[in-house]
Amino acid sequence: MEAATVKQSVKLKKMAILCASTSTIFSSSERTSFGSLKKTIPSNQSSFLGFFPVAALSKPGSVRPTTLSFSKRDFRVCCQDLSLVPENQRWMFEESEADGPDIWNNTWYPKAKDHINTEKTWYVVDATDKILGRLASTISVHIRGKNLATYTPSVDMGAFVIVVNAEKVSVSGKKRTQKLYRRHSGRPGGMKVETFNQLQQRIPERIIEHAVRGMLPKGRLGRALFNHLKVYKGPDHPHDAQKPIELPIRDKRVQKQR
Repeated sequence: MEAATVKQSVKLKKMAILCASTSTIFSSSERTSFGSLKKTIPSNQSSFLGFFPVAALSKPGSVRPTTLSFSKRDFRVCCQDLSLVPENQRWMFEESEADGPDIWNNTWYPKAKDHINTEKTWYVVDATDKILGRLASTISVHIRGKNLATYTPSVDMGAFVIVVNAEKVSVSGKKRTQKLYRRHSGRPGGMKVETFNQLQQRIPERIIEHAVRGMLPKGRLGRALFNHLKVYKGPDHPHDAQKPIELPIRDKRVQKQR
């Protein structure tokens, strides 16, 4: 019976948040009824709903030690006049609005107006003597928008990147003769294999496109982001109207000997 009474008193303590305009002291050492625990709020206490230690209710003339330790059950729950609560927070105090709007979890998510293609930045980079992998990684970061504070993995937040002089891109080591590019016609025996040198002489733009495509997401988002890459052979490009700026590449290491 005593254990059941203790459990019932704990439930009553948790329900004290529904009090009208009173303050209640709870102490883990007391076993009296819920009604005998009610006391009025002191005039010097601010109107705020929350948990306060029992020492807050001490009278001005009483003597209290300067250092106190409270248990989790020694607190006071105060209910206040709803007119003092901001309108966007009153749902927390009214039982009828318990299922109101969630004002605590305001995680920002980009809207359609935050990633309009006509308002995105355009970059241009000269691939002359740039290492292929280091160049492709920088391009993919700016195409995805991972350099921005508003980066969202599932949204197209990136910029457009223009690559010129694609035929002058470099690779390290023996990749010019050992790196292979494969394609298949879809028919039996339709496998075609080329080295880096062979593909660079035939279609140099495809080398950079292949490297960047492999660093983008696989799916419809990756296919849409791939359209932001514009690769051209030679120093000219038809995007002067977009006023592209130079792509900031942190890695200054380039292949001097080609």
